[in-house]
Amino acid sequence: MKYSLQLYTLRTAMGEDLPGTIKRIADLGYSAVEPYNFVATADELAEALSANGLTAPSGHAPLLRADLDDIFRAAKRLDIGTVIDPHVDRSHWTSIEDITATAEALNAAAKKGAEYGITVGYHNHEFELEAQIDDKSGLEILADHLDPEVVLEVDTYWAAVGGEDPAALLRRLGDRVRFVHIKDGPLTRNDKEQVAVGSGRMPVWDILHAATGIEAAVIELDDFDGDMFTAVADSLNYLNEGKK
Repeated sequence: MKYSLQLYTLRTAMGEDLPGTIKRIADLGYSAVEPYNFVATADELAEALSANGLTAPSGHAPLLRADLDDIFRAAKRLDIGTVIDPHVDRSHWTSIEDITATAEALNAAAKKGAEYGITVGYHNHEFELEAQIDDKSGLEILADHLDPEVVLEVDTYWAAVGGEDPAALLRRLGDRVRFVHIKDGPLTRNDKEQVAVGSGRMPVWDILHAATGIEAAVIELDDFDGDMFTAVADSLNYLNEGKK
């Protein structure tokens, strides 16, 4: 299993000292990261990743709300193979028509991405799982309407908050899932209550055993009531120790 770190976790430190933060991430033992909104910082970030031996297999960018050529050019600069839209507002998950429209927009983005040799994906929050139409979640309805080339990054924590069994969801979605977000906490909507992986209520190993064939498991904390670098280090150590 390859572990990556979503850089949004360290967004405050990144804003203050991007090169220094990337170095600290590498020093903690990470070999990969997942950048977010990376267009403006692509050159500086590419330098920092190269200097510290880090790769970026995936990245987050607002594919349905920003210039696609700018995004994919920056992704190429960073050698990002999969660009993932991180959020489509909860108001767009209440009907088949809205979900289908989102799928069509992602399909169109994927066609543009293919011109750059880049895959397109989508990342969920809790509301895509809470939305149920004919006993099927909004996320699974989305998957039904996506072209085969479009992938999913399942945020397993938010799936659990949305009432889903993350491992069962991963098994149902199968090869459509190419990345997962691994985070932990008490399964509430309060970001501040999230904790280092292995310290909360998530069935982390059940999830990872169900995540067959993924490219990377991406560690993330949306927020944390403590030192974020400590939580980031503890998360990776927990996962690495579990592999032994």
